[in-house]
Amino acid sequence: MGISPRIVRAVLLVAAAVVLAVAAAQLGEKRQTAEQTVDDIRAQLDALDPVTRAAVIARLSSDEVKKVRDQRR
Repeated sequence: MGISPRIVRAVLLVAAAVVLAVAAAQLGEKRQTAEQTVDDIRAQLDALDPVTRAAVIARLSSDEVKKVRDQRR
């Protein structure tokens, strides 16, 4: 007597559902962490005086442009 194919399918579907639920929960936690990090960075930038803030943003932008150009090579 073997295990019914229907039971095997049901078990596999339940296992897949559990895996997807865990993945969704982890993704939600990562998204929340990313949003909190962005909020923290914005708060730190907002706390700077306008001249310093402009310099920091210009430097960050310049660094990112260099990274993109280096990746294309």
